[in-house]
Amino acid sequence: MWQLGTEIMKDVYDLTSDFPKREDYRLTSQLTGCAVSMPSNIAEGSARTDKGFSIFLDYILGSSFELGTQLLAAQYAHYITKEQFESLNNKNNEF
Repeated sequence: MWQLGTEIMKDVYDLTSDFPKREDYRLTSQLTGCAVSMPSNIAEGSARTDKGFSIFLDYILGSSFELGTQLLAAQYAHYITKEQFESLNNKNNEF
C-alpha cells in the first residue's frame, strides 16, 4: 500500500510539473499535498497501535477521495488529458 502511494505521489509530481504557475498555490499545491499525505500517513500510522493506525487509514481514505476530485478539476481545466486522468484515477482507486 505504501509503495503504491509513493507511485501515485511521483505521478502527481510529474503531472503537475507542467501546470501553469498561477496554480502553484492552488490546484498544484492541493494535488501534491494529498499525494504526499497518503504514503506519509501510512508510514506514520504504522508506528502506532492498531487503533491508532485505523485513524490514519481514515485520513488516507479522505486524502484519496480528495485527490480524485482534484484530478477531475485538473482534467476540466485541461491541465491533464482524459487518459492521464483515467490512468492516475485507476491507481488511486486501487490504492
